[in-house]
Order: sequence, then C-alpha cells, then structure tokens
Amino acid sequence: MEKTIAVVVSYNRQSLLAECIDALRKQTQKPDAILVINNGSTDRTAEWLSKQIDVHCITQANLGSAGGFNTGIKWAYENGYSWIWCMDDDGYPHPEALQNLLVNEPLQHRALLNCAVLNKEDKRTFVWRTADYKTIDEAKEKRIEGIGHPFNGTLIHRSIVEKAGLPKGSLFLWGDETEYYYRITRKYQYPVYTIPSSIHYHPAAAFSLRKDWDFQQTWKMYFYIRNRLHIHRAKFKNLLLSYLHYSCFLVALTGVILLFQKTDRIKKIGFLFWPVKDAVSHNYTATPTLIIQKLNRQENSWKLPVVSLRTKWEHLIHALRLRPQRDTANLT
Repeated sequence: MEKTIAVVVSYNRQSLLAECIDALRKQTQKPDAILVINNGSTDRTAEWLSKQIDVHCITQANLGSAGGFNTGIKWAYENGYSWIWCMDDDGYPHPEALQNLLVNEPLQHRALLNCAVLNKEDKRTFVWRTADYKTIDEAKEKRIEGIGHPFNGTLIHRSIVEKAGLPKGSLFLWGDETEYYYRITRKYQYPVYTIPSSIHYHPAAAFSLRKDWDFQQTWKMYFYIRNRLHIHRAKFKNLLLSYLHYSCFLVALTGVILLFQKTDRIKKIGFLFWPVKDAVSHNYTATPTLIIQKLNRQENSWKLPVVSLRTKWEHLIHALRLRPQRDTANLT
C-alpha cells in the first residue's frame, strides 16, 4: 500500500506552523505521517515541536526553503513513502485537500499535482496567476493543465523524485521551487495539474518589483537574481538560449529599477553584478549573514564611486562643450 507523508518546512513561525499542523490533522484522508523540517528556528518552534507526539521533526541549520525541502523530500523518499505532500509553514490545506489530490491522480501516468492556492484572508482569490482565473469560483474544470505553484500543497510521487532528483539545496530560497518545477515538467516531461477541488490557503503575495525596496534589507534579492539563471537552465534545453533569457531578465530588471524604484537606484544596479557573477561561476557560498555584512560594508563605500562618476561626467560635458570651438578653429 502506498503511504503519504506531509512535509512542512518551518522557520520562526511557530503560531503559523501550529495552524498548518492542525489542518493536516483534520484532513478527511489523513497523511500517514507528518514531517517538519525546523530550519534552526530561534522562537518557540523547537519547544512546541517537542510536545507533538504525532509529528516527526528534523532540526537543522537555516538552509532556506531549498535546503528544507531537500532534506524533507530526501527523508521521505529514503523511508519508503510513495506520496510526498509539500508546503511551507505559513499556509494550510482545506480539510479535503489531500483526498481530492489523490482522487485526481491520472491513472495512466504519473503527474505533478498542486492544490489551488487561495488567499487565506478571503479564501476565494488565487494568490498567483492560475490560467485566466481570478477566483476559485471561475474554475469549473476538474484539472487545470500545465499549471502548478510549488511548494504550496504540491503532491509528488516517489517515482518522480527517482528520476528528477531533489530540489537544489544550494539555491537557498526564491527560485528553488521554480527550478525544481521546470526540471520535473520540462526536462523529464511530467505533466502538471492544479486541482481546483483541492485548496491550499496562503498569504497574499506581498513582494513586487514595482514596489520600492529597502536596499539594506534586500539580501533575498541576491538569491532571486542568482537563482534566475538556474531556473532558465532547467526551463530551456539549449544552454545558449538559457543564457540569452537570463541576459534579457537582467536588462528588464535594470529597467524596472530605473523606472519604479525611488531610492538607491545606483546601489541596486551595482548590486546586480555580485549575484550574476556567482550565478555564472556556480558559486553557492553566499549566506544571508554574508550578504547582509557585505551590504553594510558597501553602504559607506558607495559615496566615493558616485562622486567619481559625477566628476567624470562633468569633465566629459565640459570637454564636449569646448570641442566644437577647437574644431572650428582648425578649419580656418
């Protein structure tokens, strides 16, 4: 008999984790086991988990969502579970979510299945674009083909893990789930479906590139920019095409910074070179602490380059203004 395990990755959100575990316990078709990957939480998470007798727990250093799901899916696979149901701690599933996922598994082939991810506040609106639907009421089909939003109630069969491998733990966060998604669906050609009858509630997406972000607090942007190359590598079979798309992404991101960011535009554009360099050289040594330290060091080092650039620009303008006079004099 095939067994199912729910894998939840958590970091410093004990109250939300408790809400998620409670929802897993109330499933109409309960998972055979619940596994929590505690990414080195410093709040009351470890203490709370120690009292949950029906929850397996692995505590590790904070390795981000990528490292958390890498550990969790690996443990589930090695311990013989057939279905691995993945989610973060800030969301929770509807009571019938798992039952409706398993019922909709195509019998003729394996597929990557995903819950419909709805705003946990209004419980109707899709958090991310799902076909052309804005609300769950508009989705009438049994399965929405070609769309999934891992890791938010994502159901993976062990046969998929056997072929596609594990999420890349080195990506840390912001892009790790997308790289894994494309690796499964593009490289290994597994179909993907969102199941409207299976609902996972999640906070509304708050981050937008069009919103002004604080340069000192944008350590996550490092991973967003670096990991984008790995997403394109998984999405496109042609290496040259993946680099071309990555280059287009960088040009577009530079344009977004110039058009929509109100503060620290020069700093943010200059910051791009670091994650891009690490992406091309496959350098995965950066950690949140290291990035924050470097951002703090750069805060005082930006003044000199900006002054230098301004001075060079003024010299150039001055030279251009003088040049026509010299050219005219030479013609006479």
